[in-house]
This record gives sequence, structure tokens and C-alpha cells, in this order.
Amino acid sequence: MRQLLAGQLVDVAAAAKGPPMSAIAPTAPPPRGPLDRFLRIFTDVHDGEGGQVLLLAFNIFLILTAYYVMKPVREALILAQPGGAEIKSYSTAAQAVLFAVVVPAYGALATRLPRRRLINIVTAFFIACLPLFYLAAEASLPVGIPFFLWIGAFSLMLIAQFWSYANDLYTPDAGKRLFALVAFGASSGAVFGAFISSHLINALGVNELLLIAAAILAASLMLFNFIDLRASAGAAVRAPASTKAAPGPPLGDGNAFALVLGSRYLLLVAALIFLLNWVAATGEYILSSIVSHAAQADVAAGRLAREHEGAFIGAFYASYFQVVNIAGMLLQLFVVSRVVKYLGVRVAVCIVPVVAFSSYAVAALIPSLAIVRWVKTAENSVDYSLQNTVAQMLYLPTTREEKYKAKQVTDTFVVRAGDVLSSVTVLVGTSLLALSVKQFAMVNVVLVTLWFAVALLLGREFQWRTTAKPGGAA
Repeated sequence: MRQLLAGQLVDVAAAAKGPPMSAIAPTAPPPRGPLDRFLRIFTDVHDGEGGQVLLLAFNIFLILTAYYVMKPVREALILAQPGGAEIKSYSTAAQAVLFAVVVPAYGALATRLPRRRLINIVTAFFIACLPLFYLAAEASLPVGIPFFLWIGAFSLMLIAQFWSYANDLYTPDAGKRLFALVAFGASSGAVFGAFISSHLINALGVNELLLIAAAILAASLMLFNFIDLRASAGAAVRAPASTKAAPGPPLGDGNAFALVLGSRYLLLVAALIFLLNWVAATGEYILSSIVSHAAQADVAAGRLAREHEGAFIGAFYASYFQVVNIAGMLLQLFVVSRVVKYLGVRVAVCIVPVVAFSSYAVAALIPSLAIVRWVKTAENSVDYSLQNTVAQMLYLPTTREEKYKAKQVTDTFVVRAGDVLSSVTVLVGTSLLALSVKQFAMVNVVLVTLWFAVALLLGREFQWRTTAKPGGAA
């Protein structure tokens, strides 16, 4: 009895004293390093996040640099063929058909392979094709159409795959904070790739750019493996022993298209991307028409020599793209993360349709090159920065299977379907209905109104998914 009372007294004393300090005191966060402090200028970076964000940004920088290094080769190979411009237009439509076959094949591969092996195999396949295209081009074989189809698949599938991986790494809250900075890598890679390609052509030649692109992609693949090993090691350290598992297990066996068709949320994402690309491609036709008419008017008025008409159009687009790229990069770096932080994705997804509506309303009322140039600059710079980033955030509250499979549907097949329908719109509008530039602008006003309605519904659905479901799971 005495021993029992003594034991109870010891237990009471221990309970009063409480558990050891190490059991109740949370581990103090590491002090914010200089990298994290610097990146907070641009977005809300938490302790220890800066390194991974910069690595991801550099990874997509390399992918976009490789793509823009290859773009001049694409144009050279397909336009050098008889009727190259027409073949290029038809090949864009053929890409939509190609994706209807390739995307399910990608989904089947994703079902069988863990995340790292999937990305390694797909990227290695694209890299291995480049030396083969180089040898075929050097042998003067007719590879213009195959390469055009290949680079179309590369430019959409590999970038979609990267963002699937980024969505897989981050929670919805973290993705909304950090994706703006990751996407800056894509913006700067596009600008850098376009810049160096012109210099490399002069130094090495056109076909040699394919080998340069292969080397850049190989570097991006090595960087991805480093990022994934680093992320996996960090996850293993943080996870309890009872919950540790190999990162990135194989996905479910659902069909990629069926995943989209079976989800109201993913159908809204697909509708948004479809309308966006339909509007954007038609908008490029509107701008091209206005530029062409302005050049012809200057020739007719004697202000421009006819032989300088091409130089006038080229100079306009060189200046226009430069301003759009610079404005887009500045918005990406300083504005996008703050829009998402203070207004939320629900509002951010509606901003570009509003800007586009203003752009095409102005084009319909005042189809002047001086006016349309600047409203289109505003539209495209916001599209390339805010819209591109928000579009990637839309997959944060989805399942892993939807991230890897459904995203390939919306970011490849749906994108090209929008482009194809725009081509049909222009063909019917010019050949059958004889629409003017003003009337094409009004068509886009109607489409943008539909786009805005879809954005409202999608924003509300995104908000519900990220607040009603812990961790943003679908």
C-alpha cells in the first residue's frame, strides 16, 4: 500500500511538472536567410522556400529557352517548302488530332510509372529526337511537317508536365504565394531564348540550334532530378516514421479525357482555356489586319515606298513584341503575386477577360493602329503574366491524377482546339461573310463575354475547393 501511494505521488508530481520541454515546444523556425529576405521583395516567401522556388524557376527557364532556340528552325524547315505558309496553317489543325492520340498515351504511361520516372522518360524522349531531326535536316530530308508537329507537342506537353510537377509539390496556399515567382522563369526564358537564337544562327547556322536545344534540355532534366531528390529528402525528414513513403507513387488508371469530362471543375477549366485561345488567336488576326491596312494606307498616301512595306510591318512587330515582353516580365515580377495575395484567384481569373473586353471594344469603335497597338499591348502583357500564372494555379485543388493527366488535355488538346476554331472563324468571316475588322472585333467581344462568365463560375468553384476541403484536395 505504501509503495502504491508513493507511486501515485510520483505520477502526480510528474503530471504537475508537465511533459519535457522538448515534447511541447515547437521547433523554432530557422532564421530567414538572405535569399528568402531578397525574394520577399517579389512575393511572400516563407522560411526555407527560396531555394526550391529558384530551382524550379531556373528549370522552366531552361525549358522555355530551349523552345525559343528551336523556333527559328521550325519556321525555316516548314516555310522553305513549297506552299509552306499554307502547310503551317494546316499543321496547326493536325496538332489537335495528334494530341487526341498522344494525350491518352501519356495518361497510360502516367498510370504505370512513378512521378520521377514518368518525367525522366518523357523528357528524354524529346531530347533524343533532336539529334535525329538535326541529321535529317542536314541530309535535306523533308522533315518540316514532322518537326512542326513534334515541336508543337513539345512546347505544350513538356511545359504542362512541368506545371503538373509544381502543382504536385505545393499545397494550394503555397502555390498561390510562389507560382508567380516560378512563372517568372518561364517569362525570362522566352525572352532569353529569343535573344540568343538570333546570335547563335549567325555563329553556328540554323540546324545546329537543334543540338544546342538538346544540351539545354539535358541540363533541365538533370536539374529536375536534383530538385526532386532534394524535395523527396526534405519530405522524408519532415514525415513521421509511420507515414513515410516513396514520393510520387503511380497514379490511378483513369482516362485523361474522361477525367475532364467527369468533373464540373475541370470542364470549366477547359472552357476557360478554350475561349482564351479562341479569342487570342482571333485577336492576332485583328491586329495583323490593322497593321497591314495601315501599311497599305501609307503606301497609297505616298508616305511609304511599296518596297518598304515589309520592313514597316516587321519593325512594328519587333517593337510591339519587345514592349509586350518587357511589360509582361515586370508585371510577373512585381504585380502578379500581389494581385493573387490581395484579390485572390477568384478575382484574378476575371481580370484578363475584362482587359480583353476593353481591348476589342476599342478595336470595334476605333480601329486605329495607334490606339489598338496599346490596348493589345495591355491585353497581351496581362495575359502572358497574370493569366498564365493563374491558369497554373487552377490545378492546385485537384488530385494527383488530375494534375498529371487532365492537365495534359486542357493544356494541349484544348489549346489547339481553340486555335483551330479561331482559324475556322477567320476563314468563314473572310471568305463567306466578308466581315470587316470592326466586325471581327465584335465577334471577340461576344466571345470575351462568354469567357468572363466562365471565369466567374470557375473562380467561385476554385474558392470553394480551396476553402471547403483541407489541403485543397479535389
